[in-house]
Amino acid sequence: MPENDPWEYSLYIPNDPRAVTVCRRTLRLILTMHGLIRLVDLAELLATELVSNAVRHTEGPAALRVRWSGTGVLRLGAWDADPSPPEPPQPFDRAVEREDGRGLAMVRACADVWGWQPLAREGNRGKYVWCELGTAPASATRTA
Repeated sequence: MPENDPWEYSLYIPNDPRAVTVCRRTLRLILTMHGLIRLVDLAELLATELVSNAVRHTEGPAALRVRWSGTGVLRLGAWDADPSPPEPPQPFDRAVEREDGRGLAMVRACADVWGWQPLAREGNRGKYVWCELGTAPASATRTA
């Protein structure tokens, strides 16, 4: 599949902390198979934070969603069944010393853009917290 073709994956997970590792490894495989290895490390970090929040702060199932735009934008998102908004991220410099609460600060610091939206579909409620990573063509990232 050419890199400019869009695609999307969803991985539905139970509310189980072990599911975070399953999501991280699945994401690595997806990006590698699509030739986006240059995004793997950062995408894994961000997806881990999003999915960890979904599992840790809610009681129901969750999902990791991964979407490639075909135009150089990778969107990572975590859905969970709780419609409550996520806690606003603290400035990263203040969150560094804390044991928890750094996840969205890290997402905000590392992603090009992030956000969340409430969801209601077919009687199901919840929220979707997402972030995007833009990419430059591999040839544009090389220095002379």
